[in-house]
Amino acid sequence: MSERMACRLAGLSRSAYRRPLKGDTVADPDRALRDWLRAWAKKHPRYGYRRAYHDARGEGWAVNHKKIQRLWRAEGLRVPQRRRRKRVGSSTVDAPAAVAPNLVWAVDFQFDADERGCPIKICSIVDEHTRECIGGLVERSITADRLTAHLEELVAVRGAPGVLRSDNGPEFISDAMADWAGTRTGLFYIPPGSPWHNGYVESFNSRLRDECLNINSFYSLLHAQVVIGDWKTEYNHQRRHSSLGYLPPAEYARQCTHQIETDDSQSDRTE
Repeated sequence: MSERMACRLAGLSRSAYRRPLKGDTVADPDRALRDWLRAWAKKHPRYGYRRAYHDARGEGWAVNHKKIQRLWRAEGLRVPQRRRRKRVGSSTVDAPAAVAPNLVWAVDFQFDADERGCPIKICSIVDEHTRECIGGLVERSITADRLTAHLEELVAVRGAPGVLRSDNGPEFISDAMADWAGTRTGLFYIPPGSPWHNGYVESFNSRLRDECLNINSFYSLLHAQVVIGDWKTEYNHQRRHSSLGYLPPAEYARQCTHQIETDDSQSDRTE
């Protein structure tokens, strides 16, 4: 329907139809509608422009949805995204102090990619007292079941640690991890968003990133496994640590005379 016909049917002069709304100006003919949109969005912070369009029409605004969408964007209006609440693990022991070997193991993941862009997931497990990298995995993906199977292999050789420290990653807070730990070892989860509470393995990951991942290009998963494995061997047996009296971690562990104060505490948990 033309403007002329619409005005005739409504009994309205065309000049009155074209007269700007109160608050509108020649420079900004949509000022009144902008003000209305801002007020509406403030009142309905979880609603979007589609609801605004229908409410505007309901209140008598002669406007289509495209204009509402354009003004909505121009005003910078948006529905704030609700942040998904991250699941947090429940620690079974208090914050540990690594006063002896095999008392606290720290585990963490980091990621890289091969030359084709395919992901590489790296798990590292560090003894917090000796600083040794006692285990780890280099795979495309690492599930909770795969991780617990690897931990079981380490326990068969070294015995169970007193505490396993980790962040709140899904593999660590999984039912599979809880079932594996059972009465075997305690689980300690650092507070979300505070990697410094897992400082030993974070420091190890930083060295791995700087001294290995950043200077190598992997053409396959197998290539990454070999290169990262060689670096970890060198780290354990050749890289000297000032905090260990400038001994490599493996040599410090061999010479270490520190003992867990109460060896019975672990056996009590398994009875």
